[in-house]
Amino acid sequence: MTDTPARLLSLLSLLQTPREWPGSELAERLDVSPRTIRRDIDRLRALGYPVEATMGAVGGYRLVAGAAMPPLLLDDEEAVAIAVGLRAGAGHAIEGVEEASVRALAKLEQVLPSRLRHRVSTLQAATIPLAQGDGATIDPRTLTVMASAVTGTERLRFGYRSGDGTETKRQVEPYRLVSTGRRWYLVAYDLGREDWRTFRVDRVSEPFATGARFRPRELPAGDAAKFLRRSMSRMKPSMEVDVSFLAPAPFVAARLPAHLGAPEPTGPDSCRLRTSVNDSLEWLALRLALVDCEFTAHRPERLTDYLRELGARLTRAAVPGAAS
Repeated sequence: MTDTPARLLSLLSLLQTPREWPGSELAERLDVSPRTIRRDIDRLRALGYPVEATMGAVGGYRLVAGAAMPPLLLDDEEAVAIAVGLRAGAGHAIEGVEEASVRALAKLEQVLPSRLRHRVSTLQAATIPLAQGDGATIDPRTLTVMASAVTGTERLRFGYRSGDGTETKRQVEPYRLVSTGRRWYLVAYDLGREDWRTFRVDRVSEPFATGARFRPRELPAGDAAKFLRRSMSRMKPSMEVDVSFLAPAPFVAARLPAHLGAPEPTGPDSCRLRTSVNDSLEWLALRLALVDCEFTAHRPERLTDYLRELGARLTRAAVPGAAS
């Protein structure tokens, strides 16, 4: 193989498999001399790939973990698997999938050959995931278009359906995508309203990056997550919550949505959550019950009243004929 760039890519593809390659085998695979392999290994190292050489009668090379993440080469099956996994996670707003995951999906789908994009779409259309959480599902393409517009500082157009069902057309300067665990939101400057706005991504339709660049404006809150919290608090009255749990704080934190905050330990097997939320009373009561441990709701009083009513209703449901 006389084409040096093509040979380097082939060599890198071999080294990215989890095994050690003898220099003689690499030379045979690429139809070059062992001396050429040594030179190519030096070239890869100069590009930032941490290639380790082992001594011995035969000697060998393998790619090891380095200080930085170098570019990866993926075969067709690996690329499809990663794209499908990222689409599934982003589309259902699974807790823990943050903006970085959406950016990764946008980058991957941008360089996927058309044949692989078709395979990814076909596979996703043919499967139905077991939905988790309480958030609405989102077309991953909506997220990737928005993420690309945010990264490229491109103006974005889309249709938007408000909470009361009103349909409008918007043109915005997208700033950040924010995940609350249950839903995705876009923080953007609305050119028509001449003000900053937050948009629920599951209410967005037909997003289109116009190609028109813009100079990013300074966000009033300085942080997209803070701006979203402030915007949500204005839209819905907040509720001050105080709940004690008879379980360790890590156990409870792992079973509560991240936006509720972290409980504070009050002992080795107890903790307390004091937070302000904008969620519905019914949703909050069910989430507390799903923690699967004993707990006491101290406030607000309407939460304790609702939990009492819910408990009585569930008790009746467990007794045959009690509700008739």
